[in-house]
Amino acid sequence: MKKGSYADQINAAKLMLSGVRNQGKTLARRGLDQEFITGLEALHTQALKLDDEQEGLKARLQEKTAELDGVLEDLAVKVSEAKKMVKLDLPKPSWKEFGITDVR
Repeated sequence: MKKGSYADQINAAKLMLSGVRNQGKTLARRGLDQEFITGLEALHTQALKLDDEQEGLKARLQEKTAELDGVLEDLAVKVSEAKKMVKLDLPKPSWKEFGITDVR
């Protein structure tokens, strides 16, 4: 099977499965018997299920990424505020303790 998107690969397998079912009597003598068809159906069904699960996980990932972006924005504000206070209240040599490498 040619590589392509998962949807393309699953659709190609669906078409092959349909054709093998329709021409089963002719192809059975070549080894594409009912056992083969059953195995192909099982793999196709499994691929569909896994593809659906993957799409759900992609959606969850996008949700978590948006949540993380929001938290990181809030974190950046707090770190910036703390950095300003450290710079105002402590001498420059002690800034390194806070990870500050600014000149001033």
